Amino acid sequence: MGSLNEDGTTTSFESSPEMVKFLCDRLLDPTQPISERFRALFSLRNLKGPGPRNALITATRDSSNLLAHEAAFALGQMQDADAIPALVAVLNDLSLHPIVRHEAAEALGAIGLESNVPLLENSLALDPAQEVKETCALALNRIEQLKDSGNQSMDEKSPFMSVDPAAPATSSSSVNQLRKNMYERYAALFALRNNSGDEAVSAIVDSLGSKSALLRHEVAYVLGQLQNKDASAALSNILMDRNEHPMVRHEAAEALGSIADDQSVSLLEEFAKDPEPIVSQSCEVALSMLEFERSGKSFEYLFMQAPQVQ
Repeated sequence: MGSLNEDGTTTSFESSPEMVKFLCDRLLDPTQPISERFRALFSLRNLKGPGPRNALITATRDSSNLLAHEAAFALGQMQDADAIPALVAVLNDLSLHPIVRHEAAEALGAIGLESNVPLLENSLALDPAQEVKETCALALNRIEQLKDSGNQSMDEKSPFMSVDPAAPATSSSSVNQLRKNMYERYAALFALRNNSGDEAVSAIVDSLGSKSALLRHEVAYVLGQLQNKDASAALSNILMDRNEHPMVRHEAAEALGSIADDQSVSLLEEFAKDPEPIVSQSCEVALSMLEFERSGKSFEYLFMQAPQVQ
């Protein structure tokens, strides 16, 4: 395995059993700063096998809702079918924060098996949180699209190296599609992201006005992928709005960390003290990632590149 470089090449490195154990232990150690635990999580996401999978499954029950939701997201990105029972258990556990249940539903859609359909339909009918219901509907649409496509081409990772909740729209009317049903809006969003021109970015920013917190959070995530400074003001407004859904503010914080202009960094430093842990921890992680990137090191693979574990 290896890390993706800016020029598209891959740097290879080995992950010894000792390194895997170190990463798993670091991920699950509640005494570690949240940024350190995220570094371990990002590295484990790129490994296969029962060790990384079981550590991430355990992390979906962490007291940090931010870490728990990211662990569920990672399991979906890994598309590991062995994680399905644990993800279903998370989705069905109404004691867990909606942001965690939402991510479990998205992960089941990313894995994409038809056997997940009745499980998602059950939560679509019974989960009290609108963002979870909408995610279940998205996941069901994704699985149906995979089935209808008759091949796995839809399941390929995007140019941004992510497994998206919807395949990008092929229509040229992506801007208009942002006003349609949720799956079509997601498909339009990813098509606009892949276009990444000025008009596309403007349309994406405008869609932050959607009534759906789920769509707003995905829009913020996409703006972070694009790293377009024209989005800074809109993302800053979201982060500063304490009436906004925490999952949307969290994505805005991480997106501002990706954009990383001086104003964004100052705002992240300010809101690292936010009373909502999902937001404050997101700011802390974003600042830590930025620090490593500015030093010329990779936040995601720093542990993996260490010559040995003490």
